[in-house]
Amino acid sequence: MTDFSFFSVFGFTINWDFWNWILEQPPSSTVWYIFVIVGWAALALVFFYMGEHFWVKYKQDKYTAKWQWMVLAVDVPPLYIQTPKAVEQIFAHLSGAKVGISIRQKYLEGKKQKYFSFEIVSIEGYIQFLIRTEAEFRDLVEAAVYAQYPEAEITEIEDYVDMVPNSFPNPTHHMLAVEFKLADADAYPIRTYPSFEYKISKDDVFSDPMAAILENFSRIGHGENLWFQIILEPASNAWKAKGIDLVKSIIAGDHGHHGNPVLHFIGDLPMRVAKEIFKIFNTPSEDSHDSHDEHPAGKLSDVTPGGKVTLEAIEDKIAKIGFKTKMRAVYMARNEVFTPSRCIDGFVGAMNQFHIQNRNAIVPNRISHGHFVFFKRWQQEMLDNKFIKSYVKRKIKTGATPYILNIEELATVWHFPLPFVKTPLVQKSGAKRGEPPINLPVDLVESPLKVKAKVLPTVTLPVPEPEVPEDLPYG
Repeated sequence: MTDFSFFSVFGFTINWDFWNWILEQPPSSTVWYIFVIVGWAALALVFFYMGEHFWVKYKQDKYTAKWQWMVLAVDVPPLYIQTPKAVEQIFAHLSGAKVGISIRQKYLEGKKQKYFSFEIVSIEGYIQFLIRTEAEFRDLVEAAVYAQYPEAEITEIEDYVDMVPNSFPNPTHHMLAVEFKLADADAYPIRTYPSFEYKISKDDVFSDPMAAILENFSRIGHGENLWFQIILEPASNAWKAKGIDLVKSIIAGDHGHHGNPVLHFIGDLPMRVAKEIFKIFNTPSEDSHDSHDEHPAGKLSDVTPGGKVTLEAIEDKIAKIGFKTKMRAVYMARNEVFTPSRCIDGFVGAMNQFHIQNRNAIVPNRISHGHFVFFKRWQQEMLDNKFIKSYVKRKIKTGATPYILNIEELATVWHFPLPFVKTPLVQKSGAKRGEPPINLPVDLVESPLKVKAKVLPTVTLPVPEPEVPEDLPYG
């Protein structure tokens, strides 16, 4: 047996006989011995991570239980002409809600970043733009809206999600929900509203992307509901650093590693390990170092014309403020009128208008209906309840990982339509009909949303004591 004992320069002897004996055992026994000796450390790290996760969640649940949410209905004048640039400034204004959270506040107080939800709902054909916010930021939301739409009307209403059942299976209602995500890395931009401008004759025409979205909301009829939410959480600038790294990688010629970064890391792991082992057992000399130089860094001149346009688009995206984002759409209707193909298919198609080749797109991530041979009903009920709970609670972390959209992209997907976008309050007829006279009177449809009553504080006024005249003849 080879003697692995040697004298150390620090004055003590290290004996490797034990490890040499372990390595001489069969592979299965060697793995078991190593696991018994050092495996407890890995298990301890796993349990520590789980304990830290559940502790933070427990403290955050206590912290968020004190939040007071409110839903604001926003109405703008019908002939008020504002491009999506105005809504872009609203989102920029709301970035002021970003707060720094220290380690003490995270682990002892459970402090958590507050967020917003920008929504569009069609309740039996009545379309309304809504903003859900925590009470602390109501003034911030109103200031941001009034700064761009001075004549807008903002009204606090009851949360509309309580108007229909929130648990399934349900004897009266059925639902179908879709969650959306980005098709590629966050730094790649989607198609934004400047790309929807085109020239016809001498004038520039804006083809409002909101027209295709609202067309699906206008098809909702009696007993049906279509809801859409964009949850926004102010984000730090860490995502911009990833965008800069992506630009460098594209210039270097690796095309930015499209797809899941975790899968790329796992796929490259064997090669990384092999390179490190090679470096350990092969100390390069000066000559070998000179003869094995790394490949020179890529140059911008080597990038294709299409790649240069993509680089400019990435740089334009990271130049603006970003938000962590999550998008969901829910179609819910009574059983006798439940027809998801009426609007969901068209809504998914409307989101495809933001796709640009070699950049990014908004694509469906999950739907509430499972396609399983076994336990199909159980799977569907579980997904339905999970989706509706995520929507009602406006949870940003449930489902896929939140992604980053900047204020220009957000304003493209959610903005008040221009006057030429027709949004009728009743379901459209299937037959083509002639245009009505201009002076035809129109009956106003009453809003199904309930205005939230304001609870005034009870004030007890002091009862004044009666004045007694000083010149009374009796005491």
